[in-house]
Amino acid sequence: MKKDIVIPVVKNVYIAVVKEWNEDFTSHDWIVYIINDSDQLLESVMIRSRGIHTDGRKTSTFRHAFKQVEAKKALKVELIMEEVFAFQNEFVLTYFIGSLLYDKVYTAAPFTISEEFIKKLPIIDQQGVLLI
Repeated sequence: MKKDIVIPVVKNVYIAVVKEWNEDFTSHDWIVYIINDSDQLLESVMIRSRGIHTDGRKTSTFRHAFKQVEAKKALKVELIMEEVFAFQNEFVLTYFIGSLLYDKVYTAAPFTISEEFIKKLPIIDQQGVLLI
């Protein structure tokens, strides 16, 4: 029965975009992170990202898998190019805690990934754009 289906709510797990200095290329790059600010181990973590522009253009779809993300830790997911900041960028996060499956879609509206929206991030000692 529908009433018996448990749909858990994602809490204290975030996607963030951080502008970091890249020593190899001597430039600032924007990096996507998954941040686990919960007290639970996340297992079988999968992240799918893509961008869609209002004129119909789309970015490639990227998929990332991590065996686990420890409690109170963050992991780098991917590099994101400034050229796609004009797109609506979507990150679909799926993971398990125990036997429960959690799923959430994080969306960055066009031009919201910018220095204008940077703030202090949980767990990592950096500033960035937090997607909720």
